Amino acid sequence: MSRNKPLGKKLRLAKAYKQNRRVPVWAVVKTSRNVKYKHKPRHWRRNSLKV
Repeated sequence: MSRNKPLGKKLRLAKAYKQNRRVPVWAVVKTSRNVKYKHKPRHWRRNSLKV
């Protein structure tokens, strides 16, 4: 991908990057391990974003 991107695309990529994090430990503890992991993790090589 090119180095210079439009701002909108850059913001959408940043949002996707933030959404791809693991569930924080405090959330796991607070829900008594009802929420252990994210059900739809995205790998950069396997899944492509529609950005």
